[in-house]
Amino acid sequence: MKIYLQLLVSFFKTGLFTFGGGLAMLPIIKAEVVDRRKWITEDELLDFFALSQCTPGIIIVNVATFCGYRLKGVLGGIASTLAVITPSVLVITLIAAALGAYMDYPAVKSAFAGIRICTCALLLNLIIELAQKFYHQSNNRRLHGLIFVLALCMLGLFKATAIWVIIMAATVGLLFSFKGRFK
Repeated sequence: MKIYLQLLVSFFKTGLFTFGGGLAMLPIIKAEVVDRRKWITEDELLDFFALSQCTPGIIIVNVATFCGYRLKGVLGGIASTLAVITPSVLVITLIAAALGAYMDYPAVKSAFAGIRICTCALLLNLIIELAQKFYHQSNNRRLHGLIFVLALCMLGLFKATAIWVIIMAATVGLLFSFKGRFK
């Protein structure tokens, strides 16, 4: 029973102290479930994130569900999911009730602009950490570099959605695994 309470507290905190949506929550989830609690590995978190991009629903809710499920099965998934969405429901309700009338005030606009900038910094830091770790662990850097460049081109030049980028990456990885190239 203790683990369910820990799941609830960890994912509630994640949902409560994160602004900016699913991507912004990743560094906080990583710090909580990978670094602090050691419930899952960084690779598992990346896998959960990739799967969450492909499945319907809110990315962070899917990641929380996968984490909880990995740790304690269906009940763990339910606990994590409920915990991560509860703060959003509460905060949105409070903001709608109290802050709606003040959103045009310069101080409120400035506060939210600061939060957005901070969220960008958190995401950039996470991207750099994950890229460095993956680069050092990669046994096929040329292939992975090719997939990275192709993904950036698809996203930046062609405005492809995440699902098409993931399908491309999986396809290229599979093709080269069959050909045994770039080793």
